Amino acid sequence: MKIWDISRMLSNDLAEWPGDEPFRFRLTKEIAEGQSVNLGAISMSVHNGTHADGKFHFDTNGESIEKAPLEIYLGRATVADLAQAFLHLKEKHLITIEDLLPSAEEIAATSRFLVKTGRWSDSKVFPNQIPVIAADVPAWLQKNGIKLLRLDLPSVDEIDSKSLQNHHALARAGIAIVESLDLSDVGPGIYNFAALPLKIAGGDGAPMRAILWRD
Repeated sequence: MKIWDISRMLSNDLAEWPGDEPFRFRLTKEIAEGQSVNLGAISMSVHNGTHADGKFHFDTNGESIEKAPLEIYLGRATVADLAQAFLHLKEKHLITIEDLLPSAEEIAATSRFLVKTGRWSDSKVFPNQIPVIAADVPAWLQKNGIKLLRLDLPSVDEIDSKSLQNHHALARAGIAIVESLDLSDVGPGIYNFAALPLKIAGGDGAPMRAILWRD
């Protein structure tokens, strides 16, 4: 069985969202200093690295992450590889329905969808600008039965967005959001997918370990 780890590495070098809490790991006890164990501690934002957004993240009345149905985060998934399109068209800014049409048959056969753009290749450097889904994409995904959208980007909205229109549109379409995947070693097609958010009471989001595999 082949397994792809599609989680971004959590480390002290990971670039956080501007103004957000950075990830920090430190040893509070060390065997080298005479302790019986090595013991680590972390501080972080729940949106550092690969994470699931809860609806509470962008809606005061939305469900917090521990209430998210886990079955959404397990099952067959389609990967669409748009990296070449974004590599050759530097001015390309929107992920459109036209971009997704070549994967339409596979999308219809699964309810989870991963989009590979290749636009965030270095986790140590936060991108100044990212591609985002076009306004009509959430409704198209809903029509095609998608329940979960995952991207290799830190957000489904513009970096400077205040309205978070895509977050809201996806929520209205019944589509959960996973952000900041690492799809650099993954090709297009259908895979098995698993990535469970940590059970954080009242959380607006949660870190996750995301994997793909094929039997």
